Amino acid sequence: MEIIAALFMDDIEMRSVPGPSTRIDLSGIQFSAPAPAAVPCTVAPHLVVLVWAPPDSKGTGALEVVFRPLGGDPEAEPLARNVQPLEIEPEKFNYRLVRAELAFEDYGTIVAHCRIDLGPVRVVPYTLLPPVQ
Repeated sequence: MEIIAALFMDDIEMRSVPGPSTRIDLSGIQFSAPAPAAVPCTVAPHLVVLVWAPPDSKGTGALEVVFRPLGGDPEAEPLARNVQPLEIEPEKFNYRLVRAELAFEDYGTIVAHCRIDLGPVRVVPYTLLPPVQ
């Protein structure tokens, strides 16, 4: 299986179109957001991971997402970690939603490290900005 895309977003909707075919409508794609309050604070952004199973895929696997501070020690304890089973028919697409509660001690960037079955890592940044006054 392969990760096609991974994005922080507000909403996801599925709709059918003739074919039969499916459309995935994503809205509110974001790589940063203002904090809900002054730091320290906790935020819980939604990450969507789109996955494709190639024709020769076994159809099962595990999606792992590890959240770490940008530039942080890769051996340090992660801010959050999520592991989910995947089951996708070969030649089909699917998605997984990941929502982690991330504690920020200061404004800055965290990075979601996404991978399937210890494969290549896709990184997605998320920056917490000062609150809007």
